[in-house]
Amino acid sequence: MYDVKSLKAEEFISDEEIRETLAYADANKDNVQMVDEILAKARLKKGLTHREASVLLACEMPDKIREMYDLAREIKEDYYGNRIVLFAPLYLSNYCVNGCVYCPYHSKNKHIARKKLTQEDIVREVTALQDMGHKRLAIEAGEDPVNNPIEYILECINTIYSIKHKNGAIRRVNVNIAATTVENYTKLKDAGIGTYILFQETYHKESYLKLHPTGPKHDYDYHTEAMDRAMEGGIDDVGLGVLFGLEMYRYEFAGLLMHAEHLEAVHGVGPHTISVPRIKRADDIDPDVFDNGISDDTFAKICALIRIAVPYTGMIISTRESQAVREKVLPLGVSQISGGSRTSVGGYDIPETSEDITSAQFDVSDTRTLDQVVNWLMKMDYIPSFCTACYRAGRTGDRFMALCKSMQILNCCHPNALMTLKEYLEDYASPETKQIGLELIERELARIPNENVRQITADHIHDIAEGQRDFRF
Repeated sequence: MYDVKSLKAEEFISDEEIRETLAYADANKDNVQMVDEILAKARLKKGLTHREASVLLACEMPDKIREMYDLAREIKEDYYGNRIVLFAPLYLSNYCVNGCVYCPYHSKNKHIARKKLTQEDIVREVTALQDMGHKRLAIEAGEDPVNNPIEYILECINTIYSIKHKNGAIRRVNVNIAATTVENYTKLKDAGIGTYILFQETYHKESYLKLHPTGPKHDYDYHTEAMDRAMEGGIDDVGLGVLFGLEMYRYEFAGLLMHAEHLEAVHGVGPHTISVPRIKRADDIDPDVFDNGISDDTFAKICALIRIAVPYTGMIISTRESQAVREKVLPLGVSQISGGSRTSVGGYDIPETSEDITSAQFDVSDTRTLDQVVNWLMKMDYIPSFCTACYRAGRTGDRFMALCKSMQILNCCHPNALMTLKEYLEDYASPETKQIGLELIERELARIPNENVRQITADHIHDIAEGQRDFRF
């Protein structure tokens, strides 16, 4: 039985409800009147239900798809402006006891290089990341209670926050680790994490059990109910995601939106972020064996409809995707991207070479440096942002959502983006990137509507050029 407020995975992610939703979408995908009514509701910019959004996903009318894309662009601009937040993943350990068939970290893989960073390694890796210009990390680790216990993760977080190199500092650590207990989520909250991220991989329970044949991750209910435990433990910013390509994309799309609706209904706060990874080639993983791959056009449509259906959420696209694909979906709702990423354990201080036995989780498609990514974004009139102000000012959970849903978040995010970009330009940018960035900042300062905020921002940007750092609204 479907119950959005239930705390049982099989009730808030109901297979019966998803199948009825897909049948409803198929029955109405050519219903012009219904599609127009759903688009009219979407233009209110308050979101759509999983059933309404599924009708749009099934709709193949070219003129209506163009309307969806135009609306996604408009909503992205209204909620997040032309800012793109930058981050990097840091893989701490690839020791793992699970048997996930799509991931090279699975326990039966005997020829991947197993690595685990020491605290001294972390100092070197984070120093290298700071020297690139990063301020925000997403730490990742396999599930292994012996090699990667919660105490190890907490020690790593403490070490990362303690490292101050030149003008560098990691100001926000997001955490992507296996589902755990309320007690452990409280420990992560007390350690000062930003967002807790956990990918569902697939909401199709039968497929989930086959894809996770062994290990603690085999428990579908425990995994799917993790976000409720995280919020019970005090973490009010959580990030959802599925691995597109494992199961039918329309099924996953409906399940993903149902999960967002569940968090909103139970906790009053929906997902802070939604990630949209696609399965990619990795050490002993061939994505072609999974028969649910999606085209770039379908992927773009999914991104646009997530933006329309959940307008307040941050949308993340990783370096799994190529520059061309990222360029395609950035205007459709993406608000965060990784830059200069490595998916090997460590990999920043001394990158793995082609001769090394890899420790990477997947192949990176966008291999550009952070400076090249920043340069590219600015040439497309995006503001690369290294801002972490909301988290550090306590604007998380319902406080962030209240600002975001009222579209007021731009009043602080726009100037914060400009100030953190100025820091990057002064400390890390190449001469060409710096020149492009300074011109962009001048243009964007003029767009700040509040005269007082505009003047304060301009003053802080001047102060940054004089050597001061870390201003924020």
